[in-house]
Amino acid sequence: MGVDSRQIVLLLLLVVTVVSIIIALILSLVTSVDIPLSPGTKYGMVFDAGSSHTALYIYQWPTDKENDTGVVSQTHVCEVEGPGISSYADDPPGAGKSLVHCLDEAMSIIPTKKQRATPAYLGATAGMRLLELQYKATADKVLAEVSKTISRYPIDFRGARIITGQEEGSYGWITINYLLESFMKYSFSGHWVRPISSTIYGALDLGGASTQISFIPKVDIKDAKEKTEFKLYGFPYTIYTHSFLCYGQNQALKQMLVKATQGKDLANPVSIPCYPKGYRENLTLQSLYNSPCTMKSAPSTPLTQTLSVIGTGSATECYEIVKTIYNFSSCSGDPSCSFDGIYQPPVTGNFFAFSAFYYTFNFLNLTCGESLSVANSTVWQYCSREWTELNASFPEENKQRLVNYCSSAMYILTLLLEGYKFNSETWNNIHFAKQAGNADVGWTLGYMLNVTNMIPSEEPSLWKAHDYNVWAAAIFFIVLSVLAGLVAAPLHCYCRNACAEQAGWT
Repeated sequence: MGVDSRQIVLLLLLVVTVVSIIIALILSLVTSVDIPLSPGTKYGMVFDAGSSHTALYIYQWPTDKENDTGVVSQTHVCEVEGPGISSYADDPPGAGKSLVHCLDEAMSIIPTKKQRATPAYLGATAGMRLLELQYKATADKVLAEVSKTISRYPIDFRGARIITGQEEGSYGWITINYLLESFMKYSFSGHWVRPISSTIYGALDLGGASTQISFIPKVDIKDAKEKTEFKLYGFPYTIYTHSFLCYGQNQALKQMLVKATQGKDLANPVSIPCYPKGYRENLTLQSLYNSPCTMKSAPSTPLTQTLSVIGTGSATECYEIVKTIYNFSSCSGDPSCSFDGIYQPPVTGNFFAFSAFYYTFNFLNLTCGESLSVANSTVWQYCSREWTELNASFPEENKQRLVNYCSSAMYILTLLLEGYKFNSETWNNIHFAKQAGNADVGWTLGYMLNVTNMIPSEEPSLWKAHDYNVWAAAIFFIVLSVLAGLVAAPLHCYCRNACAEQAGWT
């Protein structure tokens, strides 16, 4: 007794129903297993050993998305007490001891079972570059001592080193654009894509001993020394990067004081126009000439000599002195030259200005998109105020910073306008900020992403880029389509035979 077409159709429909139920159960299991509520987390630590201070940054990211973008978040920042590690030239072990508090703090934040797998780095910047220029053996001892201290902790310490100025600028550029998802962005369809009209930001960094500028110019970069190339997520980037050693905020202040005191009778008080009117201070010549940035200008008199300085609060005279720090004549009117004879293509696009750029302008309330004319007038007004008035107006502010805000702000204006050659139009493209996305802006995140290879040179594969549920749903519909085809064939035959019988064809 044969099986007729009706029985075949009913059998296939039963199979489709059973398979559909099984796939639905599988999908529910995939949802609960592949997308847990609390995915595994990995941590990373980077010490930013700057010229004036050291800070420890702790980052975390889901372990199942280690080579994706936009997933790293800043967990904690610990400010190391005391000066930067380069200040411990006479006491290298003290540099290591200074890190203990922040290391202990990190161990209380990172779960014990995660600590052994936590990569940790220390990158020293311009302060240690200067120390290395003067006393390389001493710089090596300082790095050895901080390494010895960090190595005592149960983490994956991967070394302490002095990073170059070009690295510092490049990593800052990577940090900004990574946090703002300029390289890759998570789309509504559930996968990573490169934004069609992504804005790639330039980076302006101002530290204590150096300053960096990094951006993608519209013209070819003529000087190979200033060129840095990356391949990130399958796309090439060529950026202009230059670091000016000795032009950080603190070293610029030293140079300003040197310019203001040169040729003066040091037996009498010396007028400093960048200091508030009525401010008085005693300085030693040693404090002015103890840096490679100023030692060539040191006088023949003993550096132990003390001099008295008095602020005169003259914005115009302050500007004239600050301008002498730079060697603008070396560029001879060349538009592709910044200062000190350094090649620089014209600035273009949007920029993030951070570190001391932000802190100085934030105090002056100039970080909310104010025009150049407003910035100029604000700085000029501040530089003309008297010391007693400033003290009364800002009783909580650090006194030394309060004294230096005029010279710092005047230095920033001169650097951006006459050095980097921003103007009244491009000024509005500068965004003064401390953070971008979910982390502080600086070189540390970019450094960690680079050394841990968390930004792949190739674009993420299709399978890894998509959510597993998307693939499961696609497979479900493919299976359903195939089964529907299997059902349709006998059903078509059954209908054709039924019609034929009804018409008397058989």
